[in-house]
Amino acid sequence: MSDVFISYARSTEAQARQIGEALRALGYGVWRDDEIPAHRAYADVIRERLNSAKAVVVVWSAEAANSEWVRSEAERARADRKLVQLTVDGAELPMPFDQTQCADMTGWSGEADAPGWLKVTASIAALTGGGESAQTSATSERPRHKLSICVLPFANISDDPQQEYFSDGISEDIITDLSKVSALNVASRNSAFALKGKSTPMTQVARELRVSHVVEGSVRKAGNRVRITAQLIEAATDTHLWAERWDRDLDDIFALQDEISQAIVAALKIKLLPNERQAIERRGTTNAEAYSLFLLARQFLDSGTRGDSQREKAIARLSRRAVELDPEYSRAWALLSYALSSVHEAFRAEGGDGGAEAERALAIDPDCAEAHAAKANVLSYAGQSEQSLKAVELALRLEPESYEANLVGGRVFYRARRLHEAARCFAMVAGQAQADFTAYGMLASCQMALGDPEAAKAASRASLERVEKILAHDRINSHAMAYAADALAVLDEGDRAGEWMKRALLIDPDNMLMRYNFACALSLHLNDPDGAIEMLRPVMESAAGSRLVDAARDDPDLDPIREDPRFQAMIA
Repeated sequence: MSDVFISYARSTEAQARQIGEALRALGYGVWRDDEIPAHRAYADVIRERLNSAKAVVVVWSAEAANSEWVRSEAERARADRKLVQLTVDGAELPMPFDQTQCADMTGWSGEADAPGWLKVTASIAALTGGGESAQTSATSERPRHKLSICVLPFANISDDPQQEYFSDGISEDIITDLSKVSALNVASRNSAFALKGKSTPMTQVARELRVSHVVEGSVRKAGNRVRITAQLIEAATDTHLWAERWDRDLDDIFALQDEISQAIVAALKIKLLPNERQAIERRGTTNAEAYSLFLLARQFLDSGTRGDSQREKAIARLSRRAVELDPEYSRAWALLSYALSSVHEAFRAEGGDGGAEAERALAIDPDCAEAHAAKANVLSYAGQSEQSLKAVELALRLEPESYEANLVGGRVFYRARRLHEAARCFAMVAGQAQADFTAYGMLASCQMALGDPEAAKAASRASLERVEKILAHDRINSHAMAYAADALAVLDEGDRAGEWMKRALLIDPDNMLMRYNFACALSLHLNDPDGAIEMLRPVMESAAGSRLVDAARDDPDLDPIREDPRFQAMIA
């Protein structure tokens, strides 16, 4: 466990490194995000390190003030009363951080007696219990001790294995509920779902996720009846502290979820604040059938087979039926918007671009992160990049771990060449959707553009592993084949990548998105500019080219051919 977590923007990486080295010289354990292992998702590791640190040093700068990730990390530290602020360029701090003391370290070059540095080290000593300052600091100023908990995915023990979407949805909602309790640190959905289907010893779960307690359970759904069991375990000793079983009508599912979350909180001897109780009981719908349909639509969204028109249309049909059952279901309206905009842009299908549905979702719940993400998706496809960025930034600020917000955010940030933020979003998506190979493929692209080929290869191996599982039961999935070829190209297996391309083009020659992805691989990884140009030509001459031309203008993968007169002529 590190004493100090350092949050910073990329433009101040040198200063952050210097601060970290100076703190290590004083005997502190220091962590920065350059230490994230290749096999772990960014968001998961950052959250774990942020929770376990005793002090969080935020290096403010003009870029950091505009970074959703830095602000999110700073807000978490402020809530936990372990925030230490410093500025390296004197830029105005965002609200509410401008109301808290901030050390001025503009121009600092390592002087041990600099006033700003002395202020920083005094605060860190007080928070970590090190140094003389700790002896005189008031205990009330130290961060409150929090219990930590992981909710493992509830097992689906229904006779129908297809009901797994429902048990996963119950698990996600309990994680979300417990995350609203200020006295709890809750392991992220990514971390919890990474253990799905595994018989991991509780002591190992406690050690790997740094949690004190674990919740596990099961769901059996049959007709209009549902049975849920849940138990709370003290992870270090594998001791059962509490267990319960509920048999209810499906119509009672929302009251049942409230009971489960509140029973866990009570077993931990935590008292809910009034606003926390209200937040837990806020479900978005009171219609059990609409809720079930929404969860099923989300399962299709999580499948990772983007580029499949049947998948997008299925999501749209399920979401539309959900809002027919409950016209005030904001999250279902947002999901309907996402599906409609994707179908409209990718396949030029009739039915609207999703804009009206996104606005309806926002009118119902202005604080719905998924609704802002849906609006960002519509704006992005409409070429309104600045407005799209603002919408997705707001979505991520409202709910940093929202699947939909990160799904849209990855693409929007990538188009804007905000690659660090795009990489974090794609890593979050890859961790949440266990079958999604595209997120890992896009993460690899970000890492290559950021100059980290080893991280790109790790992401490509993960993408290829997921593709192989998809193709084992869907051998003509051209979208998966395209990502397999891209992954092989990153892994320096050019001959195999070429074979995959030929096979995929024979199976699905009219798939322009697939051709576009192949052009990216030929351009960046296979050093074949002529092949990339020829692969792009039919794309730009097709109806799909009208939407892909905007992507091609900004795509880092096409940088090697960007100055080629043939490429410029196609774009023009």
